Amino acid sequence: MNVPEKIARLVAERGWNQDEFAQRAGIARTTARGILTHPERDLRNATLRRCADALGLSVNDLVSLPLDRLLPRVRHAPAGPPAPLDFSDQPLLQHWLADHPERAARLSQAELEELISLQGVGGPLTLHGIEHFVNLIERRRELLRRVEIIAGTELLDVLEKLVELMWEHIQPPGAGR
Repeated sequence: MNVPEKIARLVAERGWNQDEFAQRAGIARTTARGILTHPERDLRNATLRRCADALGLSVNDLVSLPLDRLLPRVRHAPAGPPAPLDFSDQPLLQHWLADHPERAARLSQAELEELISLQGVGGPLTLHGIEHFVNLIERRRELLRRVEIIAGTELLDVLEKLVELMWEHIQPPGAGR
């Protein structure tokens, strides 16, 4: 199943009609109609991002996870478009996002909010700081993706033991391990 087909199924799961989907995703009604009626077409990154945000998903999850794993998330995800992001505290972040559209398209609303909330020494992040924290977010996302895949295999017991060992390692002394 391709991504536009997934989007169409998830929109149907939400019970949205074409106009409601377009409004919530912030896309043109003709674009929404194209996604819902001609799912064989490729989507632009910006459109993909808006659809994912409206559905309460990250672009990465929408692209990589199978539909059966997305349906429960959409059933319980908050509906509607996310609140507009305020870049006034991180002016360089908006420039970085524009200069790196492929990487920016993979950042979820929550990840963008996390970046906006970060502060460097004495103020907003520098371009170097932005790059550093985006790399950390990307590494974390890829690690979680891999852990999720491993958790669905016969290696679940091993994964549980490794996670428990690491969890115990980071607990403060006397925290009741």
